[in-house]
Amino acid sequence: MFKKILIANRGEIACRVMKTAKKMGIKTVAVYSDADRDARHVELADEAVFIGPAPSRESYLVAQKIIDACKATGAEAVHPGYGFLSENEDFARRVEEEGIVFIGPKHHSIAAMGDKIASKKLANDAKVNTIPGWNEAIESPEAAVKIAQGIGYPVMIKASAGGGGKGLRVAFNDKEAFEGFSSCRNEARNSFGDDRVFIEKFVEEPRHIEIQVLGDAHGHVVYLHERECSIQRRHQKVIEEAPSPFISDATRQAMGAQAVALAQAVKYQSAGTVEFVVGKDQSFYFLEMNTRLQVEHPVTEGITGLDLVELMIRIAAGEPLPFTQAQIPRRGWAMECRINAEDPFRGFLPSTGRLVRYLPPAEEGGVRVDTGVEEGGEIPMFYDSMIAKLIVHGQDRLDAIAKMREALNGFVIRGVSSNIPFQAALLAHPKFVAGDFNTGFIAQHYASGFRAEDVPHDDPDFLLALAAAAHRSYRERAAGIGGQLAGHGVVIGDEFVVVVKGAGGQHRHVPAQAGAGSPIRIGAKRYDIASDWHFGAIRASGQCNGQPFTAQIERQGLWLRVEHNGLRIEAMVLNPRAAELLRLMPFKAPADMSRFLLSPMPGLLVDIAVKPGQAVQAGERLAVIEAMKMENILIAAQDGTVAELLAAKGESLAVDQPILSFA
Repeated sequence: MFKKILIANRGEIACRVMKTAKKMGIKTVAVYSDADRDARHVELADEAVFIGPAPSRESYLVAQKIIDACKATGAEAVHPGYGFLSENEDFARRVEEEGIVFIGPKHHSIAAMGDKIASKKLANDAKVNTIPGWNEAIESPEAAVKIAQGIGYPVMIKASAGGGGKGLRVAFNDKEAFEGFSSCRNEARNSFGDDRVFIEKFVEEPRHIEIQVLGDAHGHVVYLHERECSIQRRHQKVIEEAPSPFISDATRQAMGAQAVALAQAVKYQSAGTVEFVVGKDQSFYFLEMNTRLQVEHPVTEGITGLDLVELMIRIAAGEPLPFTQAQIPRRGWAMECRINAEDPFRGFLPSTGRLVRYLPPAEEGGVRVDTGVEEGGEIPMFYDSMIAKLIVHGQDRLDAIAKMREALNGFVIRGVSSNIPFQAALLAHPKFVAGDFNTGFIAQHYASGFRAEDVPHDDPDFLLALAAAAHRSYRERAAGIGGQLAGHGVVIGDEFVVVVKGAGGQHRHVPAQAGAGSPIRIGAKRYDIASDWHFGAIRASGQCNGQPFTAQIERQGLWLRVEHNGLRIEAMVLNPRAAELLRLMPFKAPADMSRFLLSPMPGLLVDIAVKPGQAVQAGERLAVIEAMKMENILIAAQDGTVAELLAAKGESLAVDQPILSFA
């Protein structure tokens, strides 16, 4: 067994690999860029090596720097994690040539399966079901349109070296095929250094189901059941679960057998994933093979009880698989939510910055948190937006959903926006609960984006009761302060008004009763609340009417911010007279910024496409901002004339920073 391994990655997956290495008694080496000097994975490692500037192409993607770090520290093996160099055939080969063990498949397997065009040909030869398409690299957008017409719309345009939703577009007509091809090629060139693009038929109403495989150096290959990954937004997985609520045992076994056959065809050694698209009739087609550990591997670990990272390390060290196919268990139900630094109420735009508060739920009762950050840490703009992965394991699917909802309620993140409200809404959606969904679920049910009113809640008045209970606690503390003038001390009444903040000063006033030691009443409803919440805390756990709950309560000036099951309100609790006077207060409207193009997110201004004095039409491209490996094109909302440029190309922008003004 290795004495020391280097993890050629960062963030959550680097920390995840280190956790297993420590358990196995193996020393670890971290690598880090300028942006990651104070990162959690650097702290957790036994040693750390600096490898260059923040952009990944100058640090984490430079194979020679990783190899030099291995030699300098005496690391006998390198674990690539996922992303970066994990599926780079050249890197794996060079590592092997240097006498360092690559904790992953052999370079010839990566070459065969990592390239989507080559892997599809190989799958055809192995008699694996494949989707109709054009498997050669396409030279021009005009050729892409012709090919798409031949296959029949809709088609999927994919970069050969793509992954993680990068370099992928769905086109429903000639215009989308033309533009999608160009965008895919540019994204692929920038992200992977390989601009080959191919096209295949897009299966409508598909499920995305993948099979986890393991192969050793002794010719044994097994599959570890399946993962359901159909809940996706713009081809990025949002919620993953194992097993799938959709496929039958017969389909599971057939998919598993094909996945194993494919892995055996390339003499696969390590953990890998064979992805399938599954139709309504349970017909399935090979999509691609990921020759690495997947982001969602913890759900497979949840239902099998196996440590995939440990198995990868043991396979790389030459050990045989310690079990046969028949010995792999399948227990309960596991689910994973990807917690990303993005604002779901602003079109899921990236949200970078400092984690002012970071308090994940306790890892107990089937809850697991895989993360690469800690309180006070930075979410940099140079890498992906993942803050953490929240994983739960339950007896069955409904138990797993209930555990996940409660864990999300207790996940405190401040300083950056997160997609937790969106995750909570998905988990409460009746179609999701029923297991009735496909990869188009989010696009179908949230076609116009995600808004606060899209968050379902069984009892919204419960949040008002929590606000009243918190306010009562503040008033009781104020009444107990010593030295108050006789006859002028704080007197607490029992009648209150919960004022819920509304847009444009249109607040909602709700009468409430909150007597000392008595249940809170909101209208005809009664809430008997017992909670562990205290001043300065955010997370509140306890019981309401005998039922357990977890929520978040935070004071912000005169307002209380209350969150539960994805729903968030801002409320002010006043006595009836103060609430009456509040109604008379004039509303101060925010400044009119309609004449400015504002940056919708923090990021790098990579292009300004207009000049002062230029007339622009609605829909015309104005600027391009890059953040977290994604390009965001800003377009004109209406016709106008550019007056002044207020930011320069290459500048780092803050959210809502003006880029240009209109005359």
